[in-house]
Formats: sequence, structure tokens, C-alpha cells
Amino acid sequence: MNLPRPVLLATGFAVVGVIALALQDVVVPLGAQFWGLLNNQIDLAVYQAGARSVTSGVSLYDVKMIGDLDYTYSPFSALLFSPLAWMSFDLARPLWTAGIVVALYLVIMLSFRSLGRPVTWPLRVIAVSLVAVAMLFEPVRTTIWYGQINVFLMLVILADLARPDGGRLKGFWTGVAAGIKLTPLIFAGYFLVQRNWRALAGVIGGFVTTVLIGFVVLPGDSWSYWTGKLFESDRVGSAQLRGNQSLRGMLANHLDTDNPPTLLWLVVVLAALTVGFAVATYAHRKGQELLAVSIVGMTACVVSPMSWGHHWVWFIPILVIGIHLILDVRRSRTPRVWAGVGVAALILLAFSWPTHVPALIPDGYYTGLYVKTHIRWLNWFTVSPYLWAYLGVLVATVIGLRMVGGRGRSSTSSDPIIPAGVAAAVIADGGLPTGDAGSSGGGDRRQADTGGDESGPRESQGPSEPTDHVHGMADDLVGTDGEPVGETPEQGPASPV
Repeated sequence: MNLPRPVLLATGFAVVGVIALALQDVVVPLGAQFWGLLNNQIDLAVYQAGARSVTSGVSLYDVKMIGDLDYTYSPFSALLFSPLAWMSFDLARPLWTAGIVVALYLVIMLSFRSLGRPVTWPLRVIAVSLVAVAMLFEPVRTTIWYGQINVFLMLVILADLARPDGGRLKGFWTGVAAGIKLTPLIFAGYFLVQRNWRALAGVIGGFVTTVLIGFVVLPGDSWSYWTGKLFESDRVGSAQLRGNQSLRGMLANHLDTDNPPTLLWLVVVLAALTVGFAVATYAHRKGQELLAVSIVGMTACVVSPMSWGHHWVWFIPILVIGIHLILDVRRSRTPRVWAGVGVAALILLAFSWPTHVPALIPDGYYTGLYVKTHIRWLNWFTVSPYLWAYLGVLVATVIGLRMVGGRGRSSTSSDPIIPAGVAAAVIADGGLPTGDAGSSGGGDRRQADTGGDESGPRESQGPSEPTDHVHGMADDLVGTDGEPVGETPEQGPASPV
């Protein structure tokens, strides 16, 4: 699937990328002490402290890592972080940040490839520019600012699950990602719903492998974590903080309590899992695997008891899907316009909207739409904007697949643009050609049709389903691990590491 006017398109995206980079200094001045994009990385400091604890034989979970921050990941993750123990923080910080940027580029390129676009230099330029745009998204900016691991985990999952069903060890590396940070375990439920036993076994096998490695190398820490520390929610933070963009966070904020009713929370979580898995499975069966995986990744953020803004990096594959559709000249104008509307809405919702609160913290900046809750009659929306974005993606998936899938097309060529078995398409791409679909082991195995000229019509393949007052903010503005403002290094000048 070739790009229309590739040189002009690449030039335009390059200009957008330069503007996006310049906007970083507008959102929050890059030179701002602690608050500048590259002047914090407190979570990286925690990872490094955990690695040093492991190498020096100190318990991971009985001591504080940095300031008042606990180590909240598995013992296996600390083993992976062990190389950080032998370098200074001044060296680890730029290396980790560069790694996030490279991982973003790989996520975007992998997403385009899974949508059937061949690797060309204009596509690489577009991907680089989208990295700059993605860095303006609050989830990505805070991932960089905190020195978080979310983009790396997303890359591992996409590289694993974008492979054909039946591929060797498919699901295993997603299980390994779950062994580092538990939320990717949701993909076990996704494969269970599909009855994709092979991929389900891969996820479980990868996860169990990490647990066993942890018990072999760090038996004491592993016993402490898996039998107790894992269930101590106060180690993560209060549910009521505005940065908690999960269903539990929404309930806690609207009910004004740190402990929303457990039964109510479980009911809405079950509903979200049911709807999320149903829409993801529907997208999977229409050949939209990138979309399906992204929906499951976002569903994990929705149902997790605590989902900080930086967990929502799954907006990036959704952004790529929207850009892909806008650039697909085979489509009629209507779906491309709607894709543009969707991309614009996503950017507005996920943008790093800055909030400067000098009366609360001199030279302090908070980012994210969820901080802007001073217009009280809009709080039903601004308290949990990422949940509304998630709902929008679900609705767009169902409507888009049904609407576009019902329109006939013709094609002058049936050459596959991606290997058989690799699911590829966009929300309103009309689905891939139907064919013999294996219902066991995880879904349809199809090939996409394309002509040498992207503008050529295609043959129909049949239907396709498609501030408050500043003094009131101190108790609920988010920190990296949920502590009130002023109580952790995240909300004040950076502590020496």
C-alpha cells in the first residue's frame, strides 16, 4: 500500500515533527528544574535503586528506594534492571530516555507494517515525525519524564502478538512482560475468550518462567512479593488521585472517597472486560489485529485498580491506525474525514495540557487534561478523559467496521501485501478479504488485496462487520506513585540520586 505523493507527504510530516518538538518547550520549559522533560526520571531512579538492592543483597520490599518510594514491581524485574546498578544515574538517564524514543519509533513502524505498509524512506520520515507528536501526549511525556517502562512493554507485546497465529512461542514474550508488570496478564483472558489455547499457553508459560526465575535467584524477595506485598494497595497510592485514569479512580473521584464500594467497582470492571474483550475479538475476526491488541491493552488500564496517565501509551497504535486510514486513498472521503476527526479528538484528549500552579508549588507544572477540573460542571468528563477516549475507540471500532464493511469495492490485483496470517487493517479499512478462517487457535487467517495503483477500485469481498482553588489541589494532584503533593520527590525539587 503505497503512500500518495510520498515526497510531499514526508516533507509535510517533517514540518509537523519539528513543530511538535518546539512545542515541548512551550508545554513545560525544557530547562525547568525538575519539571523539564529530561530533569526528573524518578521512577528510573527507583529501578536503579532496586537493581542495586539485588546486587548488594538488600531486601527489595522492606526498605524505601528513593525518598518515600517503594519498589512495586516483581523480583524478576529487578533482575532485568541489574545493569543499571553498575552505571551512574547521570549516564542511565540519557540512555533510558534514548531507549524510550527508539522504542516509540519501533512501535510506530511495527504498527504501520502490521497495517500492510511497506517500509520506505517516506514512511520512516512519517514515523520519526509521529515520535515527536507522540511525545506531546501526556502518557508518553510522563513516561519519559518519570523514566517509566511502559513503552518498552508495549513494544514487546506488539512484536509478540503481531505475529501469525501459530507462530512459535506466540504469547510467551507477552507473559514475560506480565512477569515484569502484571497488567499484560490481561492478554491471557483475551486468548481464553478466543479459545486460542496455544497463545494462552504461551502467555502463561512466559509468566510462570519469570516467577520461577525470581524464586531461584531471589527466593526471599519472591516469597515476600507474591504472598503479601503484591496485595498491599497502599504501596501504589490512593485511588482518589486525579492521575488514576481507571474505573476505580473515576469512582473514587466522583464519590469523593479513597475506597469506592468494592462491589460496585467489580460490577463495572466485569462490564468493561466483557465489552472490551467482545469488541477486541470482533476486530480480530475482521483481521484488525493491531486494533484488537490495542483495545485489550487499553482495557487493562481501565480495569486495573491504579492506572496512571503514563500507562495509557496504547494511544500510540491507535494514532497510527488513524493516520493510516487518513492516508489510504483507496477509501472514500467520508471514512477518511471521520478518521481525521478521530485523530484530532485523540490528540486533544491525550495532549500534555500544562497547568502552572505557582501558588501551590513555585515553578511547578502539571500536565494532562485530568488536572483541569476547575470547571466543575465539566468534571464528569475532565476527571477521567482517558476512559472517554477508550469508549470512543470502542464505538468507532464497531461502527467503523460495520459501516465501511457494507460497501462493495473492486480490485485489479490480489497480490498479498503482507504474509498470510498477519492480521492487518484499520478501523474503517473494510476488513481483509474473507476466506477460510480457522476458528480454533485464534482467528481468521487472511490476506490483504492491493493494486499497483492505490487509487484503483477494489472488488467487493462481501460484508465486513466492521483549580478548584489551588489550596484544594494539594490532596489530589498526581505523583508518580500516588503520594500527595509535597510528600514525595515527584512533587518537589529532585532529590539527589
